[in-house]
Amino acid sequence: MNNREVKLNIGCGKDKKEGFVNLDASDLVDDDVVHDLNVFPYPFEDNSVDYIEAHHILEHLDKPFNVMRELHRILKHDGVLSIKVPHFSRGMNHAEHAHGFDVTFPLYFNKQFTKSGYIGIDFDTTNTELRWLAFFHLYKYVGIGKISKGILCILNKFISFFANLSPMFCSRIWCFWVGGFDEIEFGFICKK
Repeated sequence: MNNREVKLNIGCGKDKKEGFVNLDASDLVDDDVVHDLNVFPYPFEDNSVDYIEAHHILEHLDKPFNVMRELHRILKHDGVLSIKVPHFSRGMNHAEHAHGFDVTFPLYFNKQFTKSGYIGIDFDTTNTELRWLAFFHLYKYVGIGKISKGILCILNKFISFFANLSPMFCSRIWCFWVGGFDEIEFGFICKK
């Protein structure tokens, strides 16, 4: 019997991770599996994956809820799903982003949500976290120096801390007062 944990990094691009099956649509990034995530089914069996990391990929895909259904299919019961996506307040600032996301995203995987909202698969939400700034590694390319980056890092910790005291209040009321949020992270546990 094989008890090896299967971890999947979807939409990996050049961010290949050790110990993961790295999947991307392009064979130019030397990934482990080449597959277009807009094409279903994915090349994994039902209930075969323990952990999925989907960082900054859902916003590029045609149908995020169909992707969530497919991730639910391949995850084991109690498997973990980590998602990072753009917050809607800043999510459309990249030319290839088709979607922005909000703190209400997890509601669609809750049976108690409205009949027209629940999409028919169950995930328990373990965390929802807003990040005011998320892409410090890109600052050198846009001319932000070390001192400015340091100041922004401090502001990021301060603003993100207060935002995460109540992500719903921040997302609905005051996020635009600080210029929007770069990223929202969700943690999910797959329920079957």
